[in-house]
Amino acid sequence: MESLKLVIDTAVKYIWEFPAAMPYFIVLLLGVGIFLTIRMRFVQLRKVPHSLAVIAGYYDDPKDTGEISHFQALTSALSATIGIGNISGVAIAIHYGGPGAMFWMWVTAILGTASKFVECTLSTHFRRVHEDDSVSGGPMYYIEKGMGSRWKFLAVIFAVCAVISSFGSGNAVQAFTVADSFKSEFSIPTWITGIVLATLVAMVIIGGIKRIGKVTSKLVPIMSIIYFLGAITVLLLHAPKLPGAIGTIFADAFTARAGAGGFVGSSFMFMLLWGVRRGIFSNEAGQGSAPIAHAAARTDEPVREGLVAMVGPYIDTLLICTLTGLVIITVGVWKEKRFESVPFDKQSEIHIIGPADEVGQNGDISGEELADADFPVSIGEVSGLRFVRNHSIVDSPLLLYSDGPFTGTLQIDDEGSVSFRDRYGASVSSPDMQLQGFFLQNGSPLTAWAFGSGLSPLGNWGNYIVTIAVFLFALSTAISWSYYGDRSIEYLFGPAAIMPYRIVFCVMQFVGAVFSLEIVWGFGDAALGLMAIPNLIAIAVLSGVVKKLADEYFSRDHKRFRNSLFKRN
Repeated sequence: MESLKLVIDTAVKYIWEFPAAMPYFIVLLLGVGIFLTIRMRFVQLRKVPHSLAVIAGYYDDPKDTGEISHFQALTSALSATIGIGNISGVAIAIHYGGPGAMFWMWVTAILGTASKFVECTLSTHFRRVHEDDSVSGGPMYYIEKGMGSRWKFLAVIFAVCAVISSFGSGNAVQAFTVADSFKSEFSIPTWITGIVLATLVAMVIIGGIKRIGKVTSKLVPIMSIIYFLGAITVLLLHAPKLPGAIGTIFADAFTARAGAGGFVGSSFMFMLLWGVRRGIFSNEAGQGSAPIAHAAARTDEPVREGLVAMVGPYIDTLLICTLTGLVIITVGVWKEKRFESVPFDKQSEIHIIGPADEVGQNGDISGEELADADFPVSIGEVSGLRFVRNHSIVDSPLLLYSDGPFTGTLQIDDEGSVSFRDRYGASVSSPDMQLQGFFLQNGSPLTAWAFGSGLSPLGNWGNYIVTIAVFLFALSTAISWSYYGDRSIEYLFGPAAIMPYRIVFCVMQFVGAVFSLEIVWGFGDAALGLMAIPNLIAIAVLSGVVKKLADEYFSRDHKRFRNSLFKRN
């Protein structure tokens, strides 16, 4: 486990954080977004009314090529983007980068709408129609067809990274967050949650994109409305604090925020990094995943589907993520600690440090490593040690065993592993131990705490909104990402590889549920970055194709076409 974490941390560092002054990936992502926004003449602002008309079905024609409607294509893509990034991802961004990270999530979304317009237009234009009228599309097809066969290696790189990312950001991260939430709220073992999720996902994805489209077109609106109403209720109950929360986001957007509870805090670049990381994880603009779903839309107008796709980041990040962030900041729990007990196991990510050590950015601990030492524990208290969880010192820590204070010895071996012995010298299993105290929160538990506290005037049920949303969001995301993965695996190895891929995908639902937060999210971030790089290069190079298609499309009288279509139907 430690070796795997080291590999993943190294990959994340070189993809997202190198060089430290201005990471290459951030420059590429934001730079391409700015370039496309200017080249498409701010299409994401000018053509929103037309895109809404397309989504409403005014331009649907059952005779067009494709498998699903514009609305189903949008909900299939949204089911992949409206997920854990909107609940857990926002909380993680605020936890690491402070409220100012929300501003950079907004910037990523606004620029990302142009990227999504271009990539989804290209995907529909260069898609492949099979003999059975099914379609396959995505960056691997527009890279190969649009840039030429000599660039096929880039298409292959994307497809490989898409498969890897489908196991990471689209699968394991979702499963972990559901398992973490259910464990926190209901004490359900993570392996049980993993089995249930894997079974539910398998029941849907075996049917392919048509079944996925039918499920997501019903699931996405329901889950979004439930979450939206819950968040709006919290903000209305705390309306006097809302202007201050919004002001804090803008005030912190260009300054470093001091940390809370022993967490040193963030520099400007660190905050920017986490805002962009969680922004692209949330809306996937420029990543190349959404074009795979939108390629299946029933239309003969590629630009029309690009217009539908560009609405996604508005709904996903500017609406859902903003509501989550405002709830967390307005209620104020992002900088507070919660009293609870957690198992002393690897999944809880509990670290032990000396009295002079500090907790820095990303949870880095300064000072000498504790090793080969024994520390007496008396009635649950350990002198000379401090405990760290969620990158913060645990206040008033108490070690519990069998629901009572533990007395015995805490042992740290040469490799830093922790074990316990009771007062009689008998070995005690670490997972049987509990650490009680005041903990800084992170991920979905932070969001759940914010909703629970925010809705407390109405009863003790607010946290369950997040628990239900986490389950529905994660399930819908995994369902849609399975389609992204099987289109990519088909491109690489042919149709025969699709079913084995789906089986492995379901297995990864279980694996993600039982791994630790740092490993799962790190794996997701690394895969996401690797997937986005070839796609960002491609959409910048092929932007001229989209410009030509868009100019031709908007030169036509679409109002006349819409009226004639209604009369014909």
